[in-house]
Amino acid sequence: MTTARFPEVPTQAGHYESFFLRAVDPARPRGAWIRYTVHKRPGEQPVGSLWCTVFDAEHDGPAAVKETRPEPRVPDGGWIGIGDATFGETAAHGQASGQDRRAAWELQIAGAEPPLHHLPSEWMYRAPLPRTKLESPVPDAAFGGWVEVGGRHVEVQGWRGMVGHNWGREHAERWIWLHATAFADAPGAWLDLALGRIKVAGRTTPWIANGALALDGERLRLGGLAARGTTVREAPERAEITVAGPRGVRVHVAVRAPERQTVGWIYADPAGGAHHVGNCSIAALSLRVERRGHTPLELATAHGAAYELGAREPLPAVAIQPFADP
Repeated sequence: MTTARFPEVPTQAGHYESFFLRAVDPARPRGAWIRYTVHKRPGEQPVGSLWCTVFDAEHDGPAAVKETRPEPRVPDGGWIGIGDATFGETAAHGQASGQDRRAAWELQIAGAEPPLHHLPSEWMYRAPLPRTKLESPVPDAAFGGWVEVGGRHVEVQGWRGMVGHNWGREHAERWIWLHATAFADAPGAWLDLALGRIKVAGRTTPWIANGALALDGERLRLGGLAARGTTVREAPERAEITVAGPRGVRVHVAVRAPERQTVGWIYADPAGGAHHVGNCSIAALSLRVERRGHTPLELATAHGAAYELGAREPLPAVAIQPFADP
């Protein structure tokens, strides 16, 4: 069961936590990414932030807003509340303003798939490492309602996507997050994959992948500590990734973000330092799926993917939004 972790964090500890959604119109390249976060520095009270971005290929760049408020809470029947904005399993609503911009949203969420726990063992959610924990309470979601950012009002009907939740003491040293839906030849398929490089004893690990591909009613686990052959070539506008899974599964991913459709943010770590993050939620993605005993399968979505890259250094050609974190 998905629960907020921040109320239980000791006063002296640092912590961050996010509940987020991404939704994409299957009929045309436009989408939304909404994030509710809690940020807590050691010895301080937590604060909450609301982030909202609308992507539309017919416009020259995403429209984005962020607002930070004190005293995040756990609302009755929901996961997180920040001011009058709330987020739960079946709905997200709220509004935010900052830098003379305003956003508002009212979304209903439906999904029949069981949650996806990216880490392969339950004990890993209790262990000190990895310092970031990730799950998708609704890995294959349908959305209805509306969202408005910077004067762009968008009706949301039949959009596809997901709901995610992550938390921990600090972000990975470097990460990639992918979600894909609206595949032309496999309407029920979806991909939810996180890859990270973490720092242990002063050294940065190779890429470690965790996630799943849902295909033909079956959920294929991808990555894990024992997986061999994970390869990553990444840049802010594209990535080529190969990741293996149990029973001879191997998936090759190519993702491309349309020019000028990546939103840039700063993510602060509770103990200090920050990451530069680029997110495109209307990316193109293709898959080649290899399984023992099966003919290789090729799938593609023209704009149904989300591609996020987080790094310590500034990302070339990604303009950072004018909002501090937290």
